[in-house]
This record gives sequence, C-alpha cells and structure tokens, in this order.
Amino acid sequence: MPQVTITLAEGRTPEQIRTLQHEVHTAVLRSVDTRPEYIRVVIHEVPTTHWATGDTTIAEMRATPTAEKELS
Repeated sequence: MPQVTITLAEGRTPEQIRTLQHEVHTAVLRSVDTRPEYIRVVIHEVPTTHWATGDTTIAEMRATPTAEKELS
C-alpha cells in the first residue's frame, strides 16, 4: 500500500491541492504494481510563519519584493 506524504507551505487553492493529489496518484499507479484504491496521498500544509530556511520564514521572504520573485 503506497503512501506519499507531501509538505507544502500554505497558500494553494483547493483546486491546486486536488490536482496535485490526482497527478501524484497517477504517477504512483503508473510506476508501482498496486491497485488504485491502495494508494494514499497525504498533503500537509504548513503556515508560512512556521517554515524557515536560513533563519528566515517564508512569510518574511514573501514580505520582501526581491524574495517574491525567487519564490515563484
């Protein structure tokens, strides 16, 4: 029973999350010999204030104009 866990910074639309689930499910189904109903895709959304890289949170990075371009 394959389980894929994805962690993302919050901010995606429900449609984007659903598309990601579908695409990951399809990739696992194509790659692994299993039944579709056995595939689990779990997405964890983390607040941007709770995710830091280099001692700077994503929220802080997004607050600066130059960082916005880097995160796109």
